[in-house]
Amino acid sequence: MLKCKFALCSLIIAIAFAWFAGLPPASAQDSELSRKTLARLPGVYVLVEELQPNITKYDRYLKKAGLSRVRLKENVEKRLRAGGIRTLSREEWLKTRGQPVLYLNVNSHENEKYWFAYDVTLELQQVVCMEAHPSVRTLADTWSLNSTGVVHIGNLDGIYRETERLVDRFIAAWRTANQR
Repeated sequence: MLKCKFALCSLIIAIAFAWFAGLPPASAQDSELSRKTLARLPGVYVLVEELQPNITKYDRYLKKAGLSRVRLKENVEKRLRAGGIRTLSREEWLKTRGQPVLYLNVNSHENEKYWFAYDVTLELQQVVCMEAHPSVRTLADTWSLNSTGVVHIGNLDGIYRETERLVDRFIAAWRTANQR
């Protein structure tokens, strides 16, 4: 019990110190600071996670809604290109400084028969260097948005529309960061 209280106090002190020192939060979001991380990137590689088994077992409804990993990836890439953002092939991405990845994940949970809670997450991840150890490089989220909701199986296209809305917000953020 004493160790938990000490750990909690240490965490609170660390957060307070970072806040008073003016350090930005570690989690990414759509903010003025996170938008700056989008500047001068030559394009993005699009990575879309597989949909979860709790929703893919309703294949007929997914097809009707146009909801699949392949279709989501194609739509994200199409919207990015229409918005003036270059989409990188895997080979181009591996050679690109910072290796920027636009990552889309649709998390779902069937909470009642035919009703799904969902969380759509869109993140721009790129290689960053640690200030304390410049030789340490890691892939990190530098911009992100998410949307949570509930849909009936007959309205799964609502999830698809939500992915489009988040991608459009990314395009707007990209344009703001890359104004000339």
